[in-house]
Amino acid sequence: MSSSGQVKASHILIKHEGSRRKSSWRDPDGSRIFATTRDAAVGQLTSIRDDILVGKSRFEDVASRFSDCSSAKRGGDLGPFGRGQMQKPFEDTAFSLKVGEISDIVDTDSGVHIIKRTG
Repeated sequence: MSSSGQVKASHILIKHEGSRRKSSWRDPDGSRIFATTRDAAVGQLTSIRDDILVGKSRFEDVASRFSDCSSAKRGGDLGPFGRGQMQKPFEDTAFSLKVGEISDIVDTDSGVHIIKRTG
C-alpha cells in the first residue's frame, strides 16, 4: 500500500441478471445483462483472465472492449482510491494485490470483476 493509503487499479466488469444496475455503456437497455446468468458472466471473465495471463490478450484492450464499466474508455483504469470508496469485496481485493498482479473473480453488487493493481 502506498503511504497515502491509496491504491491504483484497473478492472473488467461483467454485469449479469443479479447486478444492481442492469444497464451499461455497452448495453444501454440492459437486454444482454438481463439475459446473462452469474455463471455465464463468471465463465466469460474466467476465459478473458486466462487469455490475459498467457499473454494472448492485453488487460487494457480487453477492458476497452468487454467491460460494462464506463472505465472501459480508459482501458479499465479507475485511478487511485482509498479505503471506503469502493464496494468492500472490490476494495479488499485491490488492496491485497501486488502491483501488476491480476485477481481471481471478485463478486460485488455491480457484477463480477477481475482487478489489476497498477499502483
